[in-house]
Amino acid sequence: MENVVLPILDRDFVGNLIPQKFPFVMVDKVLAFEENFITSGFTIEETNIFTENGTFQEAGLIEHMAQSVALYTGYQFYLKNEPAPTGYIGAIKSIEIFELPKVNDNLTTKVNVLHEFSGVTLVDISVLLNNVEIARGQMKTVLA
Repeated sequence: MENVVLPILDRDFVGNLIPQKFPFVMVDKVLAFEENFITSGFTIEETNIFTENGTFQEAGLIEHMAQSVALYTGYQFYLKNEPAPTGYIGAIKSIEIFELPKVNDNLTTKVNVLHEFSGVTLVDISVLLNNVEIARGQMKTVLA
């Protein structure tokens, strides 16, 4: 395992921490990491499959939120020098979307782990654009 310094801006490295692959990758940065917390980043490109008429759609925003949780797990396993397992969204308790981002916007997403037990993780997620919250929610993910 190589010594990695945060933030991690290498999108290929970040992409290897999650099970999703191009064109379905919705995270490209690890900005901060600590026990029970990660901050991910994502720059929206025109070619993104969830971009329509220059706007990143709701489904893409929710997928970005879920992949931010997967990134937490993937980076956690990377630090232990173990392969990351595949996970799934077990439940979405709530999602509120206040604004849809545009092409070239940079999202900053904060994931707070509330509970983690037997492969089930409950998280609060907040998506920021220019330090303004544009979406938030609570999800439960399950490892396969």
